[in-house]
Amino acid sequence: MENVLGCRHDRGRRPDGGGGAGGGCLRNPILDRLPNDGGLAARSDGARVLGRVKPFWYIGSSALGAVWAGTAWGGAGAGHVGAATGLLLLSVVMSVVLLVPINSRVARWTRDSLPADWRERIGRWDRFHHLRVAVLVAAFTLLVVGATS
Repeated sequence: MENVLGCRHDRGRRPDGGGGAGGGCLRNPILDRLPNDGGLAARSDGARVLGRVKPFWYIGSSALGAVWAGTAWGGAGAGHVGAATGLLLLSVVMSVVLLVPINSRVARWTRDSLPADWRERIGRWDRFHHLRVAVLVAAFTLLVVGATS
């Protein structure tokens, strides 16, 4: 049972860690260099679409991690899985407290409704996102260690 949960959880988390790093850390800076603020529409659309999907993804991953930690309780790797689940929960809190408020505003932006400090707001979101990705990478690392212990 633990192996099945570990495998499912690993497959469920890994794409997001890569997606978070690839999206926020690599794609957004490329989009920001497009002429005439061309990346703005992509960021706004991404905020709308991912803002609807990511909550379910994060909560599902955290719940699966909690189930895995519970079934592995007292066994080899259980501490790593528990710590990883704690980091996943931290990433959810970080998302809700730091990223969602900014993301909700970005989702409503159009060229005609941009606030004067929109670049600073996007920069703040990017910094918080980089921090969250670091937390997710640490969580994934702990999950791998827990699965191989």
